Amino acid sequence: MRRVLSLCVVCCLLVGPQAWAQIVVRDDSGRDIVLERPARRVVTLSPHATELVFAAGGGQQIVATVTPSDYPSEARDLPRIGDGVTPDPERVAAYAPDLIVGWLPSQYEALKVLKIPFFISAPTNLAGVGDNITRLGELLGSADTARLKARALSDGLEALLRAPQTHPVSVFLQVGHPAQYSLNRNNLLSDVIALCGGQNVFAAASANAPLISPESVLARMPQLILVGRPDAAAQPQQDQQAGDYWKKMGAPAAQAGHVYMMSADVLFRPGPRLIEAASSICALLQQVRK
Repeated sequence: MRRVLSLCVVCCLLVGPQAWAQIVVRDDSGRDIVLERPARRVVTLSPHATELVFAAGGGQQIVATVTPSDYPSEARDLPRIGDGVTPDPERVAAYAPDLIVGWLPSQYEALKVLKIPFFISAPTNLAGVGDNITRLGELLGSADTARLKARALSDGLEALLRAPQTHPVSVFLQVGHPAQYSLNRNNLLSDVIALCGGQNVFAAASANAPLISPESVLARMPQLILVGRPDAAAQPQQDQQAGDYWKKMGAPAAQAGHVYMMSADVLFRPGPRLIEAASSICALLQQVRK
């Protein structure tokens, strides 16, 4: 009897540390994601999902991602499964993931046949970025790391909210160059502009990425033009090319030297880098106010 009890104790010691309570996390589509243990093999289906998983402390668990995933630098060495827009179930299944992180309901529908837990990450406000990181940390078994990162992002936003502001600054958000598109209010960059006391001049457009013309921009008389470029830095820098173009068009912002560019990935991906860049964007608007 004593020998049986000893064996039971040994078994409990061996099994106990490896036993996990069931993990239940709700994603941005309102579905509950249920895992029996933290995910160890993750496939990400968008660049921002890759950034969020790394921010949550689970970068080493990513086994494959999509072609545009390029940040952080470690993501560039990951295997690729295509562009992610229409994921191939066979290519995804080949990596035997126990968690998929995407952003489109259509991605979930395409891979539903695999019966692999699928977390949809689609933050609709700035606070949602940190919340996504926290929830992913729970799924990845890195909750402490994720909470620290989310708290740092939240503290940064709160500091900007407390900063004094005077008059608003009208801002034209330019997608690439030459100027063809802008953004309406339905994106996190527009939220950052509002947080900094700015006004997105195309906020009321019906399309998420409205087609613009030089005349439509000039009619709104923006005081600041912020250009998202793929090859630009993460911090604002004067955009000589776009500045010359808008100066020729007679834009007051260009006449005042207020045409800047930043990395399109930082500005347009709903990830932590946008929140981290918010302070420099607010400083840019404050500079225009002077």
